[in-house]
Amino acid sequence: MFRLGYKLAFETTKPKKKDWEDIFALWWCAAKAGHKRAQFYLGTCYDNGYGTDKDLHLAFEWYLKAAKAGHRDAQFNVGFFYATGELGFKNDKKKVFWYSKAAKAGLIDGKRDLGYSYFYGEGVKKDQTKGVYWYKKAAANNDSMALYNLGLCYKHGEGVKQSNRWAKHFFTKALEYGHIKAKGQLKKLQ
Repeated sequence: MFRLGYKLAFETTKPKKKDWEDIFALWWCAAKAGHKRAQFYLGTCYDNGYGTDKDLHLAFEWYLKAAKAGHRDAQFNVGFFYATGELGFKNDKKKVFWYSKAAKAGLIDGKRDLGYSYFYGEGVKKDQTKGVYWYKKAAANNDSMALYNLGLCYKHGEGVKQSNRWAKHFFTKALEYGHIKAKGQLKKLQ
């Protein structure tokens, strides 16, 4: 059921012709049977109102099931819910817990946002060196925000030794991968 829903959602139909109600029903059956990817995609359906009414509480519930089963994107999304507090519960320690799981599972967003948490001491003891470590992990995958953050770290000497040469390097790479603010930072360094 999961594969059929996936095929309908992403492989065979044009975006305007997708039958999200059928896709939702297929993923719901697979998710109820414990399929972690289906649980994640069901959370996405509730998160965006695909094939069902938008319901952030149900989205969180399904993301949490998938996260506990080891789905790294779901782990990040659970952390994001704790980060934003949009459901009425903001908890930086739980955010860091789930971002750590996602980061250690290799998710770029998890690495970058875990770096941010360490850098600013949100939910964990402030440690700019660890923040830079996780930014570098995300930047190794050409994440424009992590590259930009590294540029700022080198520009200001935070968590690393100050270096305009390295700041330019990371701002240039950030711009190459689409970070708009990097252009302004490069102008300031000239």
